[in-house]
Amino acid sequence: MDCIFCKIVNGELPSQKVYEDEFAVAFHDINPIAPVHVLTIPKKHISSLLDIGTEDKELIGHLHQVLQNVARITGVDKTGFRVITNIGEHGQQSVHHLHYHVIGGRQLEWKA
Repeated sequence: MDCIFCKIVNGELPSQKVYEDEFAVAFHDINPIAPVHVLTIPKKHISSLLDIGTEDKELIGHLHQVLQNVARITGVDKTGFRVITNIGEHGQQSVHHLHYHVIGGRQLEWKA
């Protein structure tokens, strides 16, 4: 598989990690759009939110706890932040491995 996030999980590509455990890893985005922009991914390859199976329920719950930890570690839990996952072409998903963007550290705007 030629998945950039799987290569990060496997240690084949470097990343600036914020958090890691046996099921997930969180690391700084290489093209941040805010002072805090961290990607949180499951170590298991899941292509997108639409590919989450019933067998992944515990993993997805765990990922939400990881997102809480990332917010605390980066300090955005105090001021607020946004969690985004992109799905498919119109959702601008560029890496087909489920990932959540934790974005904060400044006042965010909403542009549709």
